[in-house]
Amino acid sequence: MFIPKRVIFEKDSLDYEMGKSIYEKFKDSAETEIINLNSNKVKQHIPGEDLASRYREGKKTLVVGVKKSLKFQTCKPSANYQLPIVSGCIGQCEYCYLNTNLGDKPFTRVHVNLDEILRQAQDYIDERLPENTIFEGSATSDPVPVEPYTNSLRKTIEFFGRSKNGKFRFVTKYNDIDGLLNIEHNGNTEIRFTLNTDKVISEYENRTASRDSRIEASVKIAEAGYPIGFIIAPVFLYDNWKEEYRNLLLKLNKQMPNGLAQPIIFEVISHRYTTRAKNIILEVFPNTKLPMVDEERKFKYGQFGYGKYIYTKEQLDDMKEFFNNEIEAIFTNKIIKYII
Repeated sequence: MFIPKRVIFEKDSLDYEMGKSIYEKFKDSAETEIINLNSNKVKQHIPGEDLASRYREGKKTLVVGVKKSLKFQTCKPSANYQLPIVSGCIGQCEYCYLNTNLGDKPFTRVHVNLDEILRQAQDYIDERLPENTIFEGSATSDPVPVEPYTNSLRKTIEFFGRSKNGKFRFVTKYNDIDGLLNIEHNGNTEIRFTLNTDKVISEYENRTASRDSRIEASVKIAEAGYPIGFIIAPVFLYDNWKEEYRNLLLKLNKQMPNGLAQPIIFEVISHRYTTRAKNIILEVFPNTKLPMVDEERKFKYGQFGYGKYIYTKEQLDDMKEFFNNEIEAIFTNKIIKYII
């Protein structure tokens, strides 16, 4: 369970029930410092002498704030809109793109005005009727570690459970999901888990749940009747990678309950990196073993105008063939969304 080193309350956040509840949870804690702000200038209250220390202190920080702008960002192709209930993540995955998106103090922020956010979501749903509107809850976050303090996911799942045309989805690397099991979700929330091999998780995914803990949590979610999916990412091509990823798929299939009402969704994403991300990663994690040798990769311009280093065409073709064949052979009730 995530226990922050400091909780920073932004201006007006204690005017909301969620803000008051979080304050009550930490006000007598000897482990957690409470900081009350009269403004929203958060970064100056997070210590650190260099990028690496600021990064680690940021990861230990929970910011409680009010979401001022209720204009939702689009989230194509996976959803119509981002649902801004949480931003940031407590994990310290060395390859994570958020290392370059959230600045040098990547704290986790929760938004206490959840009712206003959900009312805005309803407005977006109404605008698109009679089509369904899909909201992504983890575009820039993993909302599960802070759920014991916020109940934001539970309230959001209940909201979409009552909706005829609204759908919700999020992804996690954590297993603290017991509070989500007994909810009237009505199949309107899809919960996904990011999975990888033991080698990848132990070497690169610091402060996240183990492979087996994630699978156990996913079984509980599937048994609770949620639509369920798995993102296998990032895929690294190393010695024995095929054997280890095959074992991961076999273990997952063995533990999944039979007779699921909906197919299991698979998304498979190979490792890639940008020069900017590489430079930040090497500064934050100077001893990283991430395979980032430019000469061993293919350089490709992305849709947003910047270049990234990906595996070669031959390697990607081999990876795509492997995962397509293995998932098809191992799982009966499944959908492969993409392998990239």
